[in-house]
Amino acid sequence: MDKIEIDGGIRLNGEVNISGAKNAALPVMAASILCPGDHRVTNLPGLRDIYTMGKLLGHLGINFQFDGDEATFNSDNITSIEAPYDFVKTMRASILVLGPLLARTGEAKVSLPGGCAIGARPVNFHTMGLAKMGAEITLEEGYIHARAKKLKGARIYFDMPSVTGTENLMMAAVLAEGTTILENAACEPEIIDLADALVTMGADISGAGTNNITINGVRELRPLNHQVIPDRIETGTFMIAAGITGGDITINRCIPAHSEALIRKTVETGMEISVERGRIRVKGAGTIMPVDIKTMPHPGFPTDMQAQFMTLMTLSNGTSLITENIFENRFMHVAELKRMGADIRIEGSTATVSGIKKLTGAPVMATDLRASASLILAGLAAEGTTVIERVYHLDRGYEKIEAKLQKMGARIRRIV
Repeated sequence: MDKIEIDGGIRLNGEVNISGAKNAALPVMAASILCPGDHRVTNLPGLRDIYTMGKLLGHLGINFQFDGDEATFNSDNITSIEAPYDFVKTMRASILVLGPLLARTGEAKVSLPGGCAIGARPVNFHTMGLAKMGAEITLEEGYIHARAKKLKGARIYFDMPSVTGTENLMMAAVLAEGTTILENAACEPEIIDLADALVTMGADISGAGTNNITINGVRELRPLNHQVIPDRIETGTFMIAAGITGGDITINRCIPAHSEALIRKTVETGMEISVERGRIRVKGAGTIMPVDIKTMPHPGFPTDMQAQFMTLMTLSNGTSLITENIFENRFMHVAELKRMGADIRIEGSTATVSGIKKLTGAPVMATDLRASASLILAGLAAEGTTVIERVYHLDRGYEKIEAKLQKMGARIRRIV
């Protein structure tokens, strides 16, 4: 099993190019199910989850070819309506095939999902919405089985915003009869990106990026041709890398507007941020000031940046409070950071982080995707050598992160 080894204490300097966003790419890939033809998606990151989704689409009968950062899909023939457990257990985003499969074929059978163990992420938003659109939903032997001769437009309210729930129902609704209104929908940039992709296919969607999305169903769609947006979480991770090492990094091929909440908080820590079109330059401060954060749905502070920001706060000049409002089990990185000397106390959903002068390299273990990134950041700043095990989590969401860090001076290597 691969490991990452880091000799810390190096100030990072240089430029880095941001890859396509995994969380935008996966629903766009699923959208290829909606109509026959030859689809094309560019700026795809070379990540484990992308390959998993490609294999799942292949299982459904879609011919998936991936070359560089471009993929083509031929979806003329859907030969299976089932997403088996063997695929879904490794990637929760596999649930995204439920809506488009049902919309195109009238039936879908999708295993209940797995993925990172960071807390309960129920599928009831997906099933509730599809039921309101006229689908018959049953849960049998660990599978969601959905049937509908023709989905009907409906008004659907989310008790709390759900990104994949919004995406799944939006894809189902584009071929439904009538108008669907999603209320209290998720507002993340990845929602907008999927809506843009669906509109290029001929869908009628308005309001994406707001809490209320209106989808007027159409009779047919045309093949997809779409470029995936840059990854805002990778962007944020490299911003923190500059701050925690006292470095100077220019982040290219990003969308600064997607990182506004993080930019505001990093400025409060004393980091110097300059923003241009498609580029962010980040300079670390001599002293890291303590800053409190609370994770919230977009446009609030993203839960996917909580672990990385906490790592920065372990070296702050004071005490900060980190409150996790999205997932109830997303402090699993804390125990590993404490092995490196961090002073962190947890009470309920809040972590109190008392800054220390230095972290010390240690053997640590990644527990999920973003925890992996936080340990990489800690290792970059720590005195001595850090060895991170179970980095297969990292490969689900960061494309060639060690190579990108090496180009900026990091002493980091993968041990196979």
